[in-house]
Formats: sequence, C-alpha cells, structure tokens
Amino acid sequence: METIETPRKKRALSCIQSTGTPTLGNYLGALRNWVMLQDEFECAYAVADLHAITVRQEPAKLRQQINETFALLLAIGLDPEKSLLFVQSQVPEHAQLSWLLSCHTQFGELSRMTQFKDKSAKHADNINAGLFTYPVLMAADILLYQPDVVPVGADQKQHCELTRDIATRFNNLYANTFTIPEPYIMKTGARVCSLQEPTKKMSKSDENQNAFISLKDDPDTIMRKFRRAVTDSEAKVRYAEGKDGVNNLMEIYSAVTGKTLEAIEDEFTGKGYGDFKTAVGEAVALELKPIQERFTELMKDKAQLEALMKSGAEKASYVAGRTLGKAMKKLGFVILR
Repeated sequence: METIETPRKKRALSCIQSTGTPTLGNYLGALRNWVMLQDEFECAYAVADLHAITVRQEPAKLRQQINETFALLLAIGLDPEKSLLFVQSQVPEHAQLSWLLSCHTQFGELSRMTQFKDKSAKHADNINAGLFTYPVLMAADILLYQPDVVPVGADQKQHCELTRDIATRFNNLYANTFTIPEPYIMKTGARVCSLQEPTKKMSKSDENQNAFISLKDDPDTIMRKFRRAVTDSEAKVRYAEGKDGVNNLMEIYSAVTGKTLEAIEDEFTGKGYGDFKTAVGEAVALELKPIQERFTELMKDKAQLEALMKSGAEKASYVAGRTLGKAMKKLGFVILR
C-alpha cells in the first residue's frame, strides 16, 4: 500500500529588537499576525538583543528589556510547543555565522543601507562598525534557520533583499548551502499611525508619550492618550481623504473589533469625537487586558521565564549549529566531531 507523505510546512522566521516595549502599532501590524502564522508555518521567533548594542545601552535596563520582550512574546500567544522561541544572544551561532557572511558581503552593499544612514545621522557621536555591519548579523539570524519566508514590513524589504543576495553569492561559490528566503508581506497587518502626528507611523521611540500606546499601558493611560488623539474640526466619524487622525482611529477600532469602516461610520452617526475616542480606548484596553495579565504572571516567575529561555536557546542552537557546521565545512574549516 502506497503511503502519502504529508507535505512539510513552509518555514518562517521573524525577530523583534529588545529596545523598549512594543507599541499597539507593533502588535496590530505584526505581532498579532505572528500568532496566526504558527498554524500556517513552521515558525521561529527571536528577541534580537545583539542588535540593540549598536547604540549605547544601560546594562541593567537592557537585561530587563530582554526579559520583558521575551515575556511579551509568550503573553501575546506565541507557543514554545508550536514554534521555536529564543533570545538571539543565547545562541552563539548567530555571531559566528555573521563573521562568515561578513567576508562574503561587499562594502558597497552595506554603505547603501538606508537604516545605516538614518542611524548615523541620529547617533553621530557613535558611528560604530557594528552599526555598519548589523545587516549581515540580520542575514545570519535569518539564514541559520533556513526559512522559506520572512514576514517583513515595507521598511525591512531592503534587509531581506541583502540577505537573499548574500545567500545566493555563497551558494554560487560553495554549492547549495542556504535556502533563499522570500519576503512575506502580511496582508492583514494594520498600519497604525501616531496619535499626535497621524501621517507618521506609531513609534515607541517617539519623544511625545501621548503619540503611542505601549502594550504595558494601563487602561487609564490608554483612555487618556486616545482622548488626546488628534482628529479634526469636522466632528464627524467618517473615513475620507484629509482626515488622517480620524482615519487612524477608525483603522485601530476596526483592527481590534473586526468591524468594517462602513459599520463604524454607521455606529457613530450623530455622535461626536468624544464618544468615538472613548469607544476606541475601551476596545484597545479590552484587547490588551489578557496580554498584560499573562505578562505580569510571567515576569513574577523568573525561574519559569529563564527555563523557557534555556529550552528555546537549546533547540535553536541545535538547528543553527547544523547550518553553521554545513557552511564552515563548505568553506574548508576543520570540523571536530
């Protein structure tokens, strides 16, 4: 009797930096979708803490942020039984492969990276070599796990293209070693803009605390920030060109309630912005409540959190080690058994 093999799920990998608490924009635009991807793909998710030190960090604060970011990934619903979940710095193969790939990346390629230009302008007193070469580390983060797809936002497509170029160059020189990953643009991700400057993307690094919702904001803070959100003088809830502030709030409300923009317009016919902002704030607070409760539990149980980190790092190191060993062997290094 002929057996029918179940086709392997495609592999996907995503990383999040450990600098600051993710925002509502990060959650609705990407993190919430990571949870759904677990059923469609064989997923690997990492806290990319090595990338954080291209900018000077306070050690105690960085350590806290690594713990919090890992806990938040668990709190939103990432399941270590379904997905590979780990902290980048706890898997030394990332730094090792990064060096091998650095020797196969051209200076000109790195000099054209837009984020290097942007960060150099922001941190002119600390334009270090790591800031210049961190796209290679990002390529190593990806290629170690041989993913078929890399979920990315529009601002990360350039890094994905560089990763593909490096992998293709290596494969051409030393035969097939790395899977060439495809960028995967998630169609359901909502673009969430600043509550104070709604033409700009919501950012956790915004100096104006009222401009973004942090995943750790309590309900009172959430309500206060939404009440202060920029709208316009029309005082009518409708989605239209030139109504950036209202459009942003409508998209947020739609993302957390599942209601269409048309249904939202109908719901608030004859009502003012005060009622609308209150409804958006309440819906967001309700969406974040179970995440915050789970996060608090995890942060209180340090032993459990570290055990999950250790387990994830061991699993990741096994997978990454196989890829690293393959690459080193192709390059001619002596591999000890």
